[in-house]
Amino acid sequence: MLEDYTLKTLTSANSDRDVVNLFYGFLTGSEDLQDELTYPDGKTKELKHSLQKATHAIAGFEYDLGKNLSLNVEGYYKWFNQLTNTNRNKIYDDSPSTDPSIPDVLKKDYIVETGQAYGVDLVLKYSTSKTYIWFVYSLGKVDRWDGIQTYAPVFDRRHNINFIATYFLDKKKNWELNGRWNLGSGLPFTQTQGYYQNIDFSQGIGTNITTDNTDQLGILYADINNGRLPFYHRLDITLKKHIELKNKSKMEITASATNAYSRENIFFVDRITNEKIYQLPLIPSLGFSWTF
Repeated sequence: MLEDYTLKTLTSANSDRDVVNLFYGFLTGSEDLQDELTYPDGKTKELKHSLQKATHAIAGFEYDLGKNLSLNVEGYYKWFNQLTNTNRNKIYDDSPSTDPSIPDVLKKDYIVETGQAYGVDLVLKYSTSKTYIWFVYSLGKVDRWDGIQTYAPVFDRRHNINFIATYFLDKKKNWELNGRWNLGSGLPFTQTQGYYQNIDFSQGIGTNITTDNTDQLGILYADINNGRLPFYHRLDITLKKHIELKNKSKMEITASATNAYSRENIFFVDRITNEKIYQLPLIPSLGFSWTF
């Protein structure tokens, strides 16, 4: 039983049809995959198992620019040798009566993909007795090949910046000011090309498509993930007061502002009405903790 369990694969359960993915889950992947994988250059490879595999290469260095300043640079390359995903290109049933000349990439529920991810991370750190600054810039690219097309997965973010700073306002470090600013370039999404009346053929072959009326609206999608969402950015600020009490107990009072300049970052988009729902606006908060 242990051997059977370890051979199971996981497949992402989120849909790349959504403009923004609100749910991230995983399903147990199927082992009923195609027998052969075709690469973009036309070469083929026999598939001998359903396990997902990837090859990683990472290299980097760290250099002290001064007494309080250091630089870390790290580059990476990841080759996805074999990935399992739901087959968005399926248009035929996978049954014994299906024409055997139809390729598996058009009839399997799950498909094998390949791809690559590569980029570079730059980390700049500055630290003194009262100040700590951490700046990170990431440049990356991810793509996938599903046997028919190359596309960018929903998490392919080209640029990402994190700027974190901590400053103690007094010598005893009782007052602490923290700030974090994050900026990320737009994530991919599949655009909407148009709409059509979605006839459900509930009457079977006798359905009259010229007179049948339905309130169901079908969506005509563009090529997968060819669009990009707007840039994401947000500033969070926190002010803390540390208080030493008797018997070695401590109290900490915290005042914070999440999304300090109330940036309207996309949370969800309704494809039918084009209604946009944004993430949380400016949220001030005040709290305290007591340890003893």
